[in-house]
Amino acid sequence: MEKIKWVLNQMPKTDDRRLGLMSLSNVAKARFFHSGFPQYTITPLAELDGMAKYLGLGGLYVKNEAHRFGLNAFKVLGGSFAMGRYIAKEMGRDVSEMSYDYLTSESFRRDFGQATFFTATDGNHGRGVAWAANKLRQKAVVHMPKGSSKPRFDNIAAEGAQVTIEEVNYDDCVRMAAAEAAQTDHGVIVQDTAWEGYEEIPSWIMQGYGTMASESAEQLRQIGTNRPTHVFVQAGVGSLAGAVVGYYTNLFPNDPPKFIVMEAQAADCLYQGALAGDGEPRNVTGDLSTIMAGLACGEPNIISWDILRNHVSAFVSCPDWVSARGMRMLAVPVKGDPTVISGESGAVGMGLLAALMETDEYKDLRDAIGLDHFSQVLMFSTEGNTDPLKFRKVIWDGEYATT
Repeated sequence: MEKIKWVLNQMPKTDDRRLGLMSLSNVAKARFFHSGFPQYTITPLAELDGMAKYLGLGGLYVKNEAHRFGLNAFKVLGGSFAMGRYIAKEMGRDVSEMSYDYLTSESFRRDFGQATFFTATDGNHGRGVAWAANKLRQKAVVHMPKGSSKPRFDNIAAEGAQVTIEEVNYDDCVRMAAAEAAQTDHGVIVQDTAWEGYEEIPSWIMQGYGTMASESAEQLRQIGTNRPTHVFVQAGVGSLAGAVVGYYTNLFPNDPPKFIVMEAQAADCLYQGALAGDGEPRNVTGDLSTIMAGLACGEPNIISWDILRNHVSAFVSCPDWVSARGMRMLAVPVKGDPTVISGESGAVGMGLLAALMETDEYKDLRDAIGLDHFSQVLMFSTEGNTDPLKFRKVIWDGEYATT
């Protein structure tokens, strides 16, 4: 069985100028925008008291994004808010004026017309962009990397987007979408990774993800846990991780939680950057083949990387069995705990936490980040069952077994 790899963050710090992107006021704007959608509800925070006791933790809380806007994943938060910000900027207005009612009105159609939003995706982000474009009567073009699943393709197509599966990896799909957007009248790329010269929209997407982090902090307070001691968050390009780490660092500036960032071993670009230790980002190339399709990204978001290198305690590279174990533990919980149906990219935190707490194989990491029976751990199940066939193979058939 492949081993979990990890490295403590010893990279040199920067001036941290990106942290302000995830300020409480910026995130409040995003949450106000989302709350105007008729489909908006706060997604559940599962309290896994039985699992916490079983693992020897003080508390364990899982934000369950399978309920987000009926789309089975958190990603729509980023794409929709970025669209709202983009449209507001084009019209010379503030995003607070971009209410759902206005954006879906005839007067908006007359004032703005129609844009084409291009994106690359393994499924969840593209579905979110396609859904938001559909609701706001805009156009969407979505490219998926090779190996993308048919159910995820069908879900995007059902939203009326033009969608293709290409014979290249995710990062090459991003380049393809960017090139097409540049050649299209009123074309814009909505991508949650950033590169030199493409930073504004990714920063808006990260702020959109802040809605989920903001909700989780409020829900923890409501159940009497004022501050998590540890936040486990998964990363593909790192936008979600940067959003969560940035928000919680701004929320608790004097005493932030310890942040643990997890990636799929086949696409562990952030881990590789932390391992190199010089603060420069690293890319991972090739097919990036992993069951954690949502994390199969080899080139980090440079905005997010700046936040992560300043605030993350440990970067962890996880083989596929870690995610599969997490899926099974959440789907068949300890008696009395709520069930969380978590997809391959959503459950890696649960699998890693179990590996750290159940055996002494990873005792060094457990001790280094101070996980014990006082710890209050927050994690994010970022997707539900978005690939039913794969989900069944893992849950029913025991694919990627740990014994």
